Order: sequence, then C-alpha cells, then structure tokens
Amino acid sequence: MSLKEQYWRYSLVIIILLLGTLIFLKTLPFFSGILGAMTIYILLRNQMLYLTEKKRMKRSIMAILLLCETILCFLIPLSLVVWVFVNKLQAINLDPHSLVAPVEHVADLIQEKVGYDVLSRENIDTILSVLPKIGQVLMGSISSFAINVVVLLFVLYFMLIGGKSMEAYVNDLLPFNQRNKKNMLHEFNMIVKSNAIGIPLLAVIQGAIAMVGYFIFGAPSPVLWGFVSCFATIIPIVGTALIWAPLALYMGMTGHWGMAIGLAIYALVVIANVDNLVRFMLQKKMADTHPLITIFGVVIGLSLFGFMGVIFGPLLLSIFVFCVNIFKEEYLEGRN
Repeated sequence: MSLKEQYWRYSLVIIILLLGTLIFLKTLPFFSGILGAMTIYILLRNQMLYLTEKKRMKRSIMAILLLCETILCFLIPLSLVVWVFVNKLQAINLDPHSLVAPVEHVADLIQEKVGYDVLSRENIDTILSVLPKIGQVLMGSISSFAINVVVLLFVLYFMLIGGKSMEAYVNDLLPFNQRNKKNMLHEFNMIVKSNAIGIPLLAVIQGAIAMVGYFIFGAPSPVLWGFVSCFATIIPIVGTALIWAPLALYMGMTGHWGMAIGLAIYALVVIANVDNLVRFMLQKKMADTHPLITIFGVVIGLSLFGFMGVIFGPLLLSIFVFCVNIFKEEYLEGRN
C-alpha cells in the first residue's frame, strides 16, 4: 500500500470517528427513542418479513400497519397505566391533616426511640428546597418521554422499510467472521426479546401478587402501592422490597405489628420466589443469561440509557463478554 493510500485510509477513519462522536453526542437526548425503536423492530421483524415476503404486501403500507400495532400494543397500554396511577393518586383523600398525621406519628415514634427530630426546621427547609428541583425533573422527564415517543415511531418506520438491506449493511460492518457474526446476532436477538417480553411480564406478575398481599394484610392504598411495585421490579437486587419493606415498617410503627410481620413474611416467601421462578422460566425459554450480567447490566444500563437501559445494559455486558471470548478463542488459544 502506497503512502498516499495509507493517508486516505487513516484520514477517512479519523473523519468517521470525529463525525460519529459528534453525532452520538448530539443524539443522546433521543437515545431512548432510538433504542426503543431497535427493540420493537426486533419484536416485529418476523411479522414484517412474513407480510412482505410471503404475502407480497407493499412494504410502506405494512410499515404503517405495524406502527399502528406498536401504538395499540405498547404505547396505549403504557398511557393507560399512567392514567390509572394518576387517578389513584387523585382518589386519595387530600385532607392535609390525613396526609400529615401519619408522617407526624412516625416522626414522633422515631424521636421517642432514637431521639432524632425528623421534622426539625432544618429538615423541613431542606425538603422544601428540593421540591422545586423534583418538579423540574418530572416536567423534563415528561417532555423528554413525549419527544422520544415521536423519535421511536419515526425511526421504527424507516427500520421496517429498510428491513433486510439494513441488516445486511450492519452485518457487513461487523468485524467478525461469519460464524461469530451469526452467534453475536443470535445473542443480540435473544437478549433483547427476553428482556423486552420478560421485564414487563415480571413487573405485572409481581405487582399483582404484591397488591394481593397489601389487600390481605391491610396496607394503606394497596392498589396504588401495587402499581408502584410494578415499576420497582426493574431495580436490581432490592426490587419490590423498596415498597413493601417501608410499608411493613410503617404498619408496625403505627401499632399493627402482626399485620406488618405477616406482610414481610408474605413478601419474602411469595413475592421473592415468584421473581426467581419467572426469571428461571424466561432464561430457559429465551436467553440463558448469567444473573450477574443481568444485575450489573441493569445498574450500568440505567445510568447510561435511562429506562431502556433495563434491556440494553445486560446486552452491553453480554456483547463485552462475547468479544472477550472471541479474542480468547481466535488469538490466545489459536496462538498457543
């Protein structure tokens, strides 16, 4: 290779890296929508291929129909969940005394047992100073969610239109041989499908079982906390314990120790085992991912990608392990 050809090659690589980094940084606010489009594309891919290749339907019309399916099956149910949650919040008695009294009662118990005044002037001032920031974060999250939904639908449409030509282009760019390409793409599909299907399924099952326990043991606002428990399942290790543990503690401190202990036992025996059972079944049916990859992947993914990190965090770690194994097999063992 001549010096001029080397100059062209390395200059092109530098330009690609610089422009790619710039584009990546500028698209970070829309990254959740892009990752969501990738996830739903993988779920709808077989439908699209069946309709366009087997049934010979027009690709653009099928893409629009599958976008409507996405809205009906994914976006509308999510909106209904949020609407029900807001209604439950509005249904709570908004009498200031009824809201403040339990907090004051718990604060008095803490001060009596520990000697620490939770409702001191300094603590109240700190809480009041944080509230406006929480409001700003919530408003920013709502607007970001709306924008990313639009990005998701827009990107998904063109991914459905691109279809196999897009996949072939990506396949050509992967720096592996054909066997490793096939294995990595299989791993990618299985992990995305298992997380995209398994995480909502696990959330609904655990939230429903937790709600039953809240009803049985007389927890306050069981439907509301059942909904919150659904979303708590995505948090690694602790999961629904973030909800039922404070509820049981509150019930005990308000004098209902029998019910509080019963709720704690129910959560440890029933809710936790349902979590393990559903995860075990999903691993056997779909992607047999190591638990440590799932746990640390979710922790890393949530900080990198937001909510979509629940799916793509474990995928990121799995691809890392996959590349290390390729390096070991192709170079270290091959060299030896």
